[in-house]
Amino acid sequence: MTWRDFVLRAALVIVTTLVIVWFMPRDRKVSFHIEIDKPWHYNDLTAAFDFFIYKNDSTVQRDIQEALRNYEPYYIFNKDVGATQVRRFMQEFGHEQASYHLNSDYKRIIANRLNALYADGIVDTMEPMGPDEDSTRTFRRVEGKDAISVAAITVHTAREAYEQILRDPLLVGRVAALQELDLNEFIVPNLVFDSIRSKESREEIINSVPKASGWVQRGEKIIDRGIVVDAQKALKLESYLKELDRRNEMQSSLNITVLGELLYVFLIMLAFTIFLSMSRRDYFERMRSVGMIYALIVIMAILASLLVSHNLLHVYILPFAIVPIFIRVFMDSRTAFAAHTSLVLICACLLLYPLEFITVQMAAGTAAIFSLRELSSRSQLFRTAVLTTVAAMLANFAIFLIHNGDMARFNTSEYNYLLVCGIIIFCCYPMLYLVERTFGFISEISLIELSDMNKEALRQLSEVAPGTFQHSIQVGNLAAEIARKIGASAQLVRTGALYHDIGKSVNPIYFTENQSGGISPHDHLTEVESAQMIVSHVTEGLKLAEKYNLPRQIRDFIATHHGQGKAKYFYIKYKNAHPDEPIDELLFTYPGPNPSTKEQAILMMADAVEAASRSLPDYTEQTIRTLVDRIIDGQTADGFFRDCPVTFRDLQYAKTVLIEKLKTIYHTRISYPEANQ
Repeated sequence: MTWRDFVLRAALVIVTTLVIVWFMPRDRKVSFHIEIDKPWHYNDLTAAFDFFIYKNDSTVQRDIQEALRNYEPYYIFNKDVGATQVRRFMQEFGHEQASYHLNSDYKRIIANRLNALYADGIVDTMEPMGPDEDSTRTFRRVEGKDAISVAAITVHTAREAYEQILRDPLLVGRVAALQELDLNEFIVPNLVFDSIRSKESREEIINSVPKASGWVQRGEKIIDRGIVVDAQKALKLESYLKELDRRNEMQSSLNITVLGELLYVFLIMLAFTIFLSMSRRDYFERMRSVGMIYALIVIMAILASLLVSHNLLHVYILPFAIVPIFIRVFMDSRTAFAAHTSLVLICACLLLYPLEFITVQMAAGTAAIFSLRELSSRSQLFRTAVLTTVAAMLANFAIFLIHNGDMARFNTSEYNYLLVCGIIIFCCYPMLYLVERTFGFISEISLIELSDMNKEALRQLSEVAPGTFQHSIQVGNLAAEIARKIGASAQLVRTGALYHDIGKSVNPIYFTENQSGGISPHDHLTEVESAQMIVSHVTEGLKLAEKYNLPRQIRDFIATHHGQGKAKYFYIKYKNAHPDEPIDELLFTYPGPNPSTKEQAILMMADAVEAASRSLPDYTEQTIRTLVDRIIDGQTADGFFRDCPVTFRDLQYAKTVLIEKLKTIYHTRISYPEANQ
C-alpha cells in the first residue's frame, strides 16, 4: 500500500467518526414514550439519582391561583397630597362668593370631608387593587418604612370620593352649588401603585408554591416492566425525564462529552480498520470494498441517531442486520461479523439500555451471517429474514426472563417492532441492486441473471459462433469445478466463462471451433494478420461488453483470459519462417492484463486446457495428464499467476480437477487385451 492509500483510509476513518458523532443526540434524551393506562413495555427503571416528583402543569397553575388569593399589591401613601389639595381649596374658595351660593360654613364642611377622604386614601384607579373583585381583598399601604395591610373597601377612588361629598347629609340641597365648585380638581390620588415591590411580592408568592409533591431517592425502583402506568407513575416518569433534561442543561462540559463520543467512535472504527488491514488485506486494499462497509455503518448509525433524537418509534425497528447481510453477500462472514459488531457498539452508546440492545442485535446479526452463505434466490433472503427475526426475539425473551420472573409482565410491543424489522430485511432485495451499482460489486443473483442464455450477447454468440458458444459452456463447467475445489466463486467464474469469448462473434470464421469443411480464412493471410485477428477478439469482446453494459467483473474475465500471452501458433510459425529477422512480439501479444484474482486464473487455465484438448490425437489418461501439466506449468513459468492469490496447492488441485473432468468428457477407458488367435 502506498502512502496515498494510507492517507485516504486514515481520512476515511476520521470522516466516518466525525459524521457519526455529528448526528449523535446532544441532549441524550431517554428513548421511551409514557402512555397512561398502558403497560410499561420497557425494562425496569431505577432512579440513577435523587429527584423530586413534579406536579403536572395544571395542578401547579391551580395551586398558584389559590396562593395568589393572599397576594397584596403595594401602594405608597403620600399624606402631603391631601394637605396640599385642601389648602388649595381653601385659598380659592375661602372667602364669601355669592356665585356659588355657599357660605363659609359649608366650605369648612367640604374641607373637613376632603381631609377625611384623604386620610382614608384615594387610590389610583389606573392600577389593579388585587387579583379579583372580592370585597374582602386587601393591599399593603406603605408609609415611610412601614407597610400595613388595609382592606380595599376602606379606600376610595376619585369618583367615589366626589360622590360621597355630594351625598353628605350636611350638604343636602347644595348639589348644584357643589357642582359649580368643580371639586374634581381637588380630588387626586394619594395612594400610588408600587409596581416594583408588588411584582416582587407576586413572584415571591408564585415561587413559594411547591412544584413537587414528593421525591424519589437514588436506587429506588421507579417502575417495573409490565406494570400499568397510572397517573402517579406517569408523574414519576415525567419528573425523571425533566430532571435528566435539567442536568443536561446544567452541564458545562459539553465539549468534554463530545470529545468522549469522538474518542469512543474513533477507537471502534480504528479497531475495525486494523482488523481489515491485518485479516482482510485484499478488501482493505480495494477502496470500493472499504467504502461500501463504512458507508453502511455510517448510514445505519445516522438513522439510529435520528430515531433516538426525535423519539420516533423504537430503535429495534431499524434493520441493523442488513449491514452484515450485504457484506456477507459481497465479501465474507468474518468481515460481516466485525462490521456488525462495530456498528452495534457505536449505536449502543445512544441508548438507555445498551446491553439489551447489544445482545439482541448481535444475536440477529450472527443468525443473518451464518444463514446466508450466498444469495442466489429470494427464498434464501426470506429464510434469512425469518431466522434473524426469531434469533432477535429469542434473545429479547431471554433478557426478559432474566430480569422478570413473572410472565404476567410479558409485553409484545418490542416483538412487534422486531417483526416489522424482519419484514424490512426481507424487502431489502432492491437495495442490493443499488449497492451493486454504487460500489461496483456483483451478487450471486446478478450472476445467475447474466447466465441466462436468452441474454442478447449470449444468444447472438450461440447463433453466429456455435462452436465458441459450446466451448464457453464447457470452459464454464470445468472452471466452476476448480473454483469449488479451491474455495473460489463458482458462479462468478462460470458466468465469466460464458462471456469471455463473446468477441469472437464479430469474426467467428477465423476461429477453428467455428470452421467446417477444413477451410480456413487464415490460408489467405500472413502470420501477423492472422495473429491480429485472433488477438482482436479480446478488444472486440470489451467493446461488446461496453455495449451490453456488462459488470466490471465480467469485463475483467474478457480482458484477462489470455493475459499478456501470445497467439503462439502464428508466433511460432512466423518465427520459423523468419529465423534471422527481429520479431515485434507486440504484434502477437494479447493486450492483457494478467489475472489478478483466483477466478480469473481459473478461467485462464480452464480455457487453455479445454481448447488444447480438442487437438489431442487420442484421449488416454496419460495424454490428458501430460497436456494439463504442460499448459498449466507453462502458464506458471510465463508469470501469468504472479499477480493473483493462487498457491501451488491451488494449481495442483486445478490440475487434478481438469484431468478427471476431461477423462469423463472424452470417455477414456482402459485398453482391453486382444484374444490370442
